Amino acid sequence: MKILVVSDKESTYIWDHFDKSKFNDIDLIISCGDLKADYLSFLVTMINAPLYYVHGNHDRTYINNPPDGCICIDDKLVVFNGVRILGIGGSPLYNGKEFQYTEKQMEKRVQRLIPKIWWYGGIDILVTHTPAYGLGDAPDIVHTGFKVFRKLLDKYKPKYFLHGHQHLNYANGARIINYNETTIINGYRYHIFEY
Repeated sequence: MKILVVSDKESTYIWDHFDKSKFNDIDLIISCGDLKADYLSFLVTMINAPLYYVHGNHDRTYINNPPDGCICIDDKLVVFNGVRILGIGGSPLYNGKEFQYTEKQMEKRVQRLIPKIWWYGGIDILVTHTPAYGLGDAPDIVHTGFKVFRKLLDKYKPKYFLHGHQHLNYANGARIINYNETTIINGYRYHIFEY
């Protein structure tokens, strides 16, 4: 299964110079947040694949105008072609706006998902906006990762962990990190991988 992951900055390669032949084999699109709703609607229209998304800290416009034809997986566990995908959007709390959480609030969100994870026997892909603590994050308050995400990786060992929020041109920005049995992919702009 081929997955297109996108996050944080619209790709001019895709949006302005779209070539359908380059994306014919995409089975699923996953957005890790902070992209214009119109962009996600464009992707799901032009690429013959479903699009799942979580909220980023700049997705306030989604409240009244969510992306058309796309499926929000925030605080949900969905199964696509037998692959269990858990979505948890948001960033660390820094100015009190939407989709921002303290570590304690994020822990509570994760706790509410544990019965679903148990019911489905684990997770194969974890999708978040913010990285896990110490795994591709940055030391400033806005870009520090959540410790509870690292606990999820340690306990459930998903094959992939997809996130955004940390632009590749920021300090510690890395596209791919291997952590135990999990491949961590920063979806900044776009990245295609084979599941």
